[in-house]
Amino acid sequence: MTGYEAVIGLEVHVELRTKSKAFCNCPNVFGNEPNTNVCPICLGLPGVLPVLNQAVLEYALRTGLALNCEIASFSKFDRKNYFYPDLPKNYQISQYDLPLCRNGFLDLEINGTRRHIGITRVHMEEDAGKLVHGEEENANYSLVDINRAGVPLLEIVTEPDLRSPEEARAFLEKLKAILQYIDVSDCKMEEGSLRCDANISVRPAGTDILNLKTEIKNMNSFRAVQRALSAEMARHCTIWEAGDRVVRETRAWDEVRGTTIAMRTKEEASDYRYFPEPDLVPIVISPDFVAR
Repeated sequence: MTGYEAVIGLEVHVELRTKSKAFCNCPNVFGNEPNTNVCPICLGLPGVLPVLNQAVLEYALRTGLALNCEIASFSKFDRKNYFYPDLPKNYQISQYDLPLCRNGFLDLEINGTRRHIGITRVHMEEDAGKLVHGEEENANYSLVDINRAGVPLLEIVTEPDLRSPEEARAFLEKLKAILQYIDVSDCKMEEGSLRCDANISVRPAGTDILNLKTEIKNMNSFRAVQRALSAEMARHCTIWEAGDRVVRETRAWDEVRGTTIAMRTKEEASDYRYFPEPDLVPIVISPDFVAR
């Protein structure tokens, strides 16, 4: 990989440590029996209306301020439409064009070098449920647990400012420390409270071009993030050296084999058919509320 550098951006999902879910009063608790922390709102039954948990807004603001973000005085929720077995409503309540926080940064010190990593946005959304795949040999079924559906999330998106897998790991370690310090999340990766997707492309060192990127999922530790990015960087370098082109796609990290595996072509924003969430009012925030 001599002569190349990585261009890496991270999408970090953080579960908030509120007592109840984002839009209903179901308990926000990990480890309960499947499908016990549910109600008509989590299940997406007809005729129900969500109500925003104010603690979610406060934790999101606290995070945005800790990451040096601009706080929007006017924000709203949107529907992100996709069809998956653990998404009962067939859409996720998220934020699209008017996120709560944007244009932040996080400074790192790596091997004596100071790095300024831009934060594109921090926005609120709800988590999906969880698929539990049969573990016995030749199992051909999956079970659906809706307990996690509606758990409040923050999505923290960086600029493509990270230049190596080591920098990506250092960023995540510092981000985790900040989130724990401001007490918005326990950040337990083994419970899914902190999850990370990584986008990576490769270019000749010293240039400013942006080549086609791939997204890596299924990483459950900071070590796995670093290893997955290293493996994917090596794969990109091999492709470019052979005179071929990288395919823009989503890939899964296989911890056992130490390699990434193609999952699907990468979605565009238009694929999700975003539109404003009609059941939630816009969010208007006063300077006094931000200051408090």
